[in-house]
Amino acid sequence: MKVGLYFGSFNPIHIGHLIIANHMVDTTDMDQVWMVVSPHNPLKKKKSLLEDYHRLALVNEAIEDNDNLRASDIEFKLEQPSYTANTLAYLKEKHPTHEFVLIMGEDNLRTFHKWKNYEQILERYEIYVYPRVLTVQELEKEKTEYNTLQDHPNVHFCADAPLMKISSSYIRKAIKNERDVRYLLPQPVLKYIDEMNFYKG
Repeated sequence: MKVGLYFGSFNPIHIGHLIIANHMVDTTDMDQVWMVVSPHNPLKKKKSLLEDYHRLALVNEAIEDNDNLRASDIEFKLEQPSYTANTLAYLKEKHPTHEFVLIMGEDNLRTFHKWKNYEQILERYEIYVYPRVLTVQELEKEKTEYNTLQDHPNVHFCADAPLMKISSSYIRKAIKNERDVRYLLPQPVLKYIDEMNFYKG
């Protein structure tokens, strides 16, 4: 089985995340996409970040009717802070018959050379990149390293992927300001957030 790993805090998960995950399953040779919920770093205080189990529950609510998508709490069990290289090694050991690939936004690829053991990851795993709307400053930053990475044979650009400019931070702010976010979140996620009064304070 070929599994795409889509890492994120998913605070909260929104339709942009789901469109990208579903696009990857639908248009590539991936059999499944696992939404890997990143744990809260205990060394960092972040009032807007929901507890790990709530964010995992929101992902499960969002993908309940899609057998090709799966929520993963794998990083909750690993040593903090989480490093993708360590997570990949653990997953490979636990699921030796699976082929794992990474899914990331273009903005993350631009700083990928700063990741722990990035050269080893690049050598052993394929990376599927979806486009992001980037500012002029972002386009100039890390340009040399990025040009090297984007030409690597294990890096695949999904040029036909929908361009998403929806952010979780925008949704949190909108909820706090009592704006209507019903078209930005799956209905079960909206219901969960509303019932728990998340992001309103």
